[in-house]
Amino acid sequence: MIALLQRVREARVDIAGRTVGAIGPGLLMLVCAEPDDTEASADKLIAKVLKLRVFSDVAGKMNLSLQDVGGGLLIVSQFTLAADTSGGNRPSFSGAAPAAWGRHLYEHTLAVARRLHPVVASGEFGADMQVHLVNDGPVTIPMHCR
Repeated sequence: MIALLQRVREARVDIAGRTVGAIGPGLLMLVCAEPDDTEASADKLIAKVLKLRVFSDVAGKMNLSLQDVGGGLLIVSQFTLAADTSGGNRPSFSGAAPAAWGRHLYEHTLAVARRLHPVVASGEFGADMQVHLVNDGPVTIPMHCR
């Protein structure tokens, strides 16, 4: 799975003018399933995200995880993370999982995250979403888990 993490002061997802998911300080995780991904890939991704030390300790070092700081996790599906731009000016998204499998893995990812972490919000798979965030740092971390 492909993910892009952004450490945020706050983030929210709106659909048709209605907020469907929001967090305060924490991580915004944009996520994309690839065709060969499995539920185990999603499990590995969430385990890594929750323990990734990207928050500052009292000395200002990035030594604390999302779980350490008790921050929120906002998970948003984004198939465009699989974009292939090598062939011209129009990206190809053939590297993304088919919609049904992508939806299944996204929902599995959400379920695992909600089981392991107390503050999890989400967007809506396949929806036209507006994502609002205040990036903190900025800290943006790309991830790829198989």
